[in-house]
Parts: sequence; C-alpha cells; structure tokens
Amino acid sequence: MIEERRRSRRLSAPDSRSCAPESVRGHDGNPISEIRPYEDSDWSAVWDLIRPVFQQGETYPAPPDIAAPEAREYWVETPAATYVALGEDGALLGSFYLKPNQPGLGDHVCNCGYIVSPAAQGRGIGSALCAYSQRVAREHGFTAMQYNLVVSTNHAAIKVWKNNGFHIVGTLPKAFRHARLGPVDALVMYKALSGQG
Repeated sequence: MIEERRRSRRLSAPDSRSCAPESVRGHDGNPISEIRPYEDSDWSAVWDLIRPVFQQGETYPAPPDIAAPEAREYWVETPAATYVALGEDGALLGSFYLKPNQPGLGDHVCNCGYIVSPAAQGRGIGSALCAYSQRVAREHGFTAMQYNLVVSTNHAAIKVWKNNGFHIVGTLPKAFRHARLGPVDALVMYKALSGQG
C-alpha cells in the first residue's frame, strides 16, 4: 500500500460499504447523507467553507488573507486526498484532507485537517469525519494519524479528537499566533491505527 501511495499521490475512496449513510450519520436532525472524494465542481462551496475559518486566524496556520488559488493548493492540491460531506439536501456540511505527515521514511503516518460548516457544528459532523478519515487512512496502508498543530484554545476540537482515541503526545509552547489571543500553545495529538496506541 505504501509503495502504491508513493507512486500515486491521489488516494481513492474506501470500499463503498464504508460509505453507507448510516455509518457516517451525525445527529440532531442534520445527518450526513454522503462522504465522497472532492470533485472540481466542489471548489466554490469548499472555498466558502474554509475561507472564513482561515480569515478568523484561530485554528489554522494558513495566512488570514490567503487567496483562493493558495487555499486550493493548501486544501486540495497538496494533500493526497480531499473529501466532502454532504447533507440530504446536497449542502456541504464539512470537508477534510489527508496526506502523509512526512515524506519518505515517515510516510506511514498520516495527517488530516477538518472543517465543519458553522450551520452543522455541534451535531457530530466533525466526529463522523474523523472516524471516516481513519477508515480511509487504514485502507491506504497508514499505520497512525498525527495532528501537528492543534491550537490549545480549540477546546471543542480537542474533545472530539480525544473521543476518537487521540492522545496528546506533546505541547509546543506559544507555537500558534492566535488572531485574538496572541501566541498560544499548540498540541501534537496522535493515534495508532493498528494495534494499541
């Protein structure tokens, strides 16, 4: 799997049985009807989703004034795969990307980033995306997942990642320049995808 990944940067969707709506459904009346690989026609909606988060400067290190081409490279072109989550009405509920955390001898560990639509937050969408991304990662031979820069003030995300089996393995003092709070700590979170961890 890993050798195949080195030859082909883009990853395919997992087995269709793991894409069934009941396996990725949120709660509170806003279910995910589908999680699928990103398509070029999704860009406008994905840009509308990620732009305000980047502009806010509170959870992602992307420049707040990032332009659309650079944002597309960040979220779509550089990762090995990008996925979108759609509601029953076809509306974009969230998105995530997946990529090797390091090249070469570190490419068996993957890294992901997630963004959920403000209208869908608090309904289990982030947790569903996290669980689904782990399925994708396992099916493509990754043995662990690592989040490199979880902003310490992002308490909701930290709770979701912990509930999905991630552990804090390190703290980076004042590693993130929060737009409102100034320099704050960032956490490294990790989960083994095979065996115990």
